[in-house]
Amino acid sequence: MIVIIAILAAVIFVALDPVTRFAQARNSRRWNDVNNLLTAVHESIVDNNGALPTGLSTGMAETQLGTAATGCADCGTVAACVDLSTPLAKYMALIPRDPSTGSAAETRYSIQIDANGIAWVRSCDEELGANVYVAR
Repeated sequence: MIVIIAILAAVIFVALDPVTRFAQARNSRRWNDVNNLLTAVHESIVDNNGALPTGLSTGMAETQLGTAATGCADCGTVAACVDLSTPLAKYMALIPRDPSTGSAAETRYSIQIDANGIAWVRSCDEELGANVYVAR
């Protein structure tokens, strides 16, 4: 009887796999954050007659978001932060931070405005092989 209970407990633990579930929950938060950031950037562009938020420019290399002007870890092609807390304050109470590694100085989210003016926002620290990014 004890052996059967132990086997069932092991099967249930493996089926639930808490490490994977926590990683999925963090990725879910990342999806929500990148969508909210992109919406805020677009609202700012609309409210400012097509002008990008201060610190962003069309065709710029991917730049991480945060409050530090320099010193960010590399996330893509640029190891510098762009402070969007002021230009996006009207649209977001706080700039989101990665649930695992983000801080105010280094959010671990990045943004790129490509040559066609399309904004790409992505997470630098997605887990489980997920690609967490949105573009519009």
